[in-house]
Amino acid sequence: MRTLVISDIHGCYLQFDAMLKQIKYNPDNDKLILLGDYVDRGLYSKDVVTKVIQLAKDYGVIALKGNHDDLMVDAFRNRGDSLWINNGGIMTTQSYAGYDFLEEGFDWDEHLRMKSLILKNYPNHIDFLENLPLYYEDDKHIYVHAGINPEINDWKQQSEEDFLWIREDFYNNPTRESKTIVFGHTPTIYLHKSNNIWFGKGKHKGKIGIDGGCFHSSGQLNCLEISEDGKYKEHVIRKR
Repeated sequence: MRTLVISDIHGCYLQFDAMLKQIKYNPDNDKLILLGDYVDRGLYSKDVVTKVIQLAKDYGVIALKGNHDDLMVDAFRNRGDSLWINNGGIMTTQSYAGYDFLEEGFDWDEHLRMKSLILKNYPNHIDFLENLPLYYEDDKHIYVHAGINPEINDWKQQSEEDFLWIREDFYNNPTRESKTIVFGHTPTIYLHKSNNIWFGKGKHKGKIGIDGGCFHSSGQLNCLEISEDGKYKEHVIRKR
């Protein structure tokens, strides 16, 4: 059985669909793990969430929560819209609305109207994103969206904020875990000046970053394949 790991789809449905076909995903033989950030910035967040829900329901695909998924939930639970809007939430709203309501500039009332319609028509999407787990682990790997706080003795007890948002404190410091940590959130271009998967070495040993910055014009969607014998293989879908 292969383990296939994808992160930070960010509304890039076409790339996500192409990746599943390229890797020849077979739910009978493969374990698919998604590390969060299904929404925002890309054009097709609604389609991505619909697909992820279907994969989780039909095949038991493991879908974790990302910080953008959490921002969206906060907005729909009336815990604040501004941070979501400023981080690509408008693109998500438009994907659900089915049209560009920004043609004449941002309109707060129209945004609230769109939110109301989305909550009415897609309550299962909000519920799904709200209840996603923060981590998954197997015999050799820990899978999280953002990373592990090295100052916490038991990483499972770290804050939700760390699971969803941590960056430099995680990847710039040695890990105390025996298992390799596979994460997204931080685009790999910032880790080794490449959109390809980052395999940490030296003090970064034990970490694998897979966020290829798919929503950027120069970005790509990455998939980490882990074979039964522990060998790694990279798969890439670049924007055309």
